[in-house]
Amino acid sequence: MKLSDFITVHAEEILVEWEAFAKTLLPAAAEMSPSDLRDDAKQLLLAIALDLETDQTRREQIKKSKGFMGLPADSAAIDHGELREASGFTLVQLVAEYRALRASVLRLWPHHADRITMATLDELTRFNEAIDQALAESIHVFSDHAHRRREIFLAMLGHDLRTPLQVITLAGEALAGPRVRQDVIEQTGLRIRRNAVRMAAMVNDLLEYSRVQLGGTMRIAPTTLDFKDLAEAALVDAGAAYPDCPFELVASGDLTASVDGARVLQMLTNLLTNAAVYRDKTYSVTLTLRGQPNEIIVKVRNRGPMIAQEFFEAIFNPLVQLTSAAADSNRPATSLGLGLHIARSVAVAHNGNISVSSTKEEGTVFTVKLPRV
Repeated sequence: MKLSDFITVHAEEILVEWEAFAKTLLPAAAEMSPSDLRDDAKQLLLAIALDLETDQTRREQIKKSKGFMGLPADSAAIDHGELREASGFTLVQLVAEYRALRASVLRLWPHHADRITMATLDELTRFNEAIDQALAESIHVFSDHAHRRREIFLAMLGHDLRTPLQVITLAGEALAGPRVRQDVIEQTGLRIRRNAVRMAAMVNDLLEYSRVQLGGTMRIAPTTLDFKDLAEAALVDAGAAYPDCPFELVASGDLTASVDGARVLQMLTNLLTNAAVYRDKTYSVTLTLRGQPNEIIVKVRNRGPMIAQEFFEAIFNPLVQLTSAAADSNRPATSLGLGLHIARSVAVAHNGNISVSSTKEEGTVFTVKLPRV
C-alpha cells in the first residue's frame, strides 16, 4: 500500500495516537475536549497525502527540503499553529506533536507496505519533506502570534497598572495638603488600600503566569487546611478590591482537605474578583462550598452578561477578555486576562478541574472540584 493511500485509509488510527499524545501536553491540554486536541490534524494528514500524490520536479523538491517554498495563504498547518498558540501550548510542545505524528506514521505504515523499493524510499523522503514544511508553517505563525501577544501583554500591563498608580499618587498629594479633615484621610486611605490590592493581585497573577510558562506546571506544597478559612480570607481580599460588591458565603459538609493554601486562596480570590467585575449591580456574588466524601466542590455565581457556550474554553486562556454591551460600566477597559487562567492552573495542579456554565436563569457559575488529597 502506497504511503498516501495508507494515510487516507488509516487516518483515524493515526489520529487516535495524535489525540493520546496531545493530551499529555500539560497544562494546556488538561481541560481540552477530544476535538480540540485533534484540532486540524485530520486536514493536515489529508493535505500531506495529497502532497505525496502531486507531481514534483527535482528543483521543487530541493526548494521544499530547504524551506524555500514560501508559506501558503492558508493551510491546516497554519491554522494548527495559530490555535495551539492561543490554547497555551509552548513551541516545544508544538514541535513534539509533529515528531509524534511522524513517528506514528513511520511505525504503522511498514505493516501495510508490500515491500521496500526505490519508490518506497521516495515516498518516505516526500513524506518527511511534507512534515517539515507543515512544521515550518506552524512554527512561523505560532512565533508571530506569540510575539504580538507579548507586545499586547506589555501594553495592557502598563495600562492596567497606570490607573491605580495615578489614584495612589493623587491620594498622596491630597494627604500632603494642609489641614486635611479626618474623614478625608479615612476615605483617601481606603482608596489607596483598594488600588494597592488591585495592583498586588495583578503582580501576583503575572508572577504566577510567568512561573507556569517557564516551568510548564505549577508546583504546590499541600497541607491540611479548612476550606472555609481560605474562603473567608478570599472574601476579605475581594471585598477590599471591590467594596461596592456584596459577597455571600454558603458552606456545608466537611471542608478539610490537603491543598496548597496560598494557591487556593489566589484561585478563590481570582474567581470572586472576576465575578465582581462582570456582575449585575442589583445582585450579589455567591461563593458556595460543599464537602463531599472525596472532594471539595466550589461554586462562584454571579448575575450579569451571559457567556456564549463557544467561549467557555477561551475565557481560561491568557489575554482573553470578552466584550458585551451589557457589561458593567466599571468593568476595566483592558485586562491581562490572567485571573481565570491562573485559577485553572491551580485546579489542575491539585489534580482537580474547573468548568463554567452560563444561563439567563442561573447566571454564570464557575465550578471547581478538588480532591481532598
